[in-house]
Amino acid sequence: MAANRAGMRALPEDLIDLDAVRSAYFDVVPDPEDPSQRVAFGTSGHRGKSVNGSFNENHIAAITQAIVEYRKGRGIAGPLFVGKDTHALSDPAQDTALEVLIANGVDVRVDARNGWTPTPAVSHAILTHNRDLAAGDHARHADGIVITPSHNPPSDGGFKYNPPHGGPADSDATSWIADRANDLLTAGLAGVNRVTISQARFAENLGTYDFLDAYVGSLPEVLDMDAIRAAGVRIGADPMGGASVDYWGAIGERHGLDLTVVNPEVDPRWSFMTLDWDGKIRMDCSSPSAMAGLIAKVREGGAAFDIATGNDADADRHGIVTPDAGLMNPNHFLSVAIDYLYRHRPQWPQGAGVGKTLVSSSMIDRVAASLGRELVEVPVGFKWFVPGLLDGTGVFGGEESAGASFVRFDGTPWTTDKDGLLLALLASEIQAVTGSSPSEHYTRLTADFGSPAYARIDAAATREQKAALAKLSATDVAASELAGETITARLTEAPGNGAPIGGLKVTTENAWFAARPSGTEDVYKIYAESFKGEGHLKQVQQEAKALVDSIIG
Repeated sequence: MAANRAGMRALPEDLIDLDAVRSAYFDVVPDPEDPSQRVAFGTSGHRGKSVNGSFNENHIAAITQAIVEYRKGRGIAGPLFVGKDTHALSDPAQDTALEVLIANGVDVRVDARNGWTPTPAVSHAILTHNRDLAAGDHARHADGIVITPSHNPPSDGGFKYNPPHGGPADSDATSWIADRANDLLTAGLAGVNRVTISQARFAENLGTYDFLDAYVGSLPEVLDMDAIRAAGVRIGADPMGGASVDYWGAIGERHGLDLTVVNPEVDPRWSFMTLDWDGKIRMDCSSPSAMAGLIAKVREGGAAFDIATGNDADADRHGIVTPDAGLMNPNHFLSVAIDYLYRHRPQWPQGAGVGKTLVSSSMIDRVAASLGRELVEVPVGFKWFVPGLLDGTGVFGGEESAGASFVRFDGTPWTTDKDGLLLALLASEIQAVTGSSPSEHYTRLTADFGSPAYARIDAAATREQKAALAKLSATDVAASELAGETITARLTEAPGNGAPIGGLKVTTENAWFAARPSGTEDVYKIYAESFKGEGHLKQVQQEAKALVDSIIG
């Protein structure tokens, strides 16, 4: 249930104590024997809080040393691009990482403007460098580190590694890095090479890279910026206090757009935010509560903007607000984006499929079928889209959590990580080229394919029950019906690539549910959708929980 103050402006008592959070980063020494204080990579790197011993100086020193050893073992000797977002722990974490990287002789590139760097700008830099190498020059391949906990609260820190393919590291890489980092923690950091931050800043192997110029200047290769400018689309862009703040201003100026940076303020406490559904400050651009301020500006401001957008702290997610619909559901915009792009990118390979995660809306399935395109359904995690984006077999990949990317006009890779700036600008291209808002397009899709009801709920589960859920096989599901319909599939592997989904998905003709264990809480998540309305959706959710509980005990 939503907190009483959800969608309301944060009060002083909601804000973090910056001194306490930053001091704890250095003062708290994690206990490697405590599972909650060890290095653990989720779908987007290692995340935690300095005050509870899960994101501290020792963690970052150990993870960085492990990355150094990982890349050396795989012959990666090119530059390592480092970006950071605006969270309070990102600056000290970057300093720690530089101390270790420089001591190990790594060729490091940080932002030339000493600013913040969105995740997609780091991915773009990696791919640009590696594209320009001579064929076979794998030793000079670049990779990267992005210091961000994404949309997580202001007290949190995050640290993720992007290998030479530019996207999120796969499970083999993150498992190796986490295991080695935990060994180094257990050894009291024996084996970690390090210099002082003063030495690091003046080292010969510390260079700079203009992430902003490279990214912003290349946008016409992937988006119809001329159409957006010519149509005079009025854009309101809210960086939500994150790393995209300088990028939006530069995009408007460089490409002559009618673009207003709605809120250019950066405050590591995020005092200007409206509270999320649970009363916490969280920069989730897919949340109506967290986006309440921008929604109000669009709807109460006499439709001052044709399109308004929000991004999370590292700008790998997008939120789309239109005057006629308010904040679009991420699944709705993904469906519209796919329908539009595959009809307006004639140079894209005709055999390229439509990439979606298995918990994204089945509206995408119906859109893909109408386009005559193969549906490629993969497990949760953007890393699964990387191979297709690189080789052209998957020109678009999108997640239900408002993360997506797609290739250039010529079919070559743009980013292989989620790109919230790109998808936000795509909404303006759709408005410019078609004369209709993305939400109006979605209404047309529902007229053709039906209007699905979609929701995610959480159910309590112990650590043992979550482990059992992650290891289910299709044969564990004996039920033949779900909410009055015959079960058509029981999945524990993704149809698109055969990879384990770490849970269960059950489908019928008009509905489905997927259950996955949470990596951070004692719950499992139930995603569900029905094309038969809200009442049927609730029935699906109830029966899904009963079914899963009966299996995991």
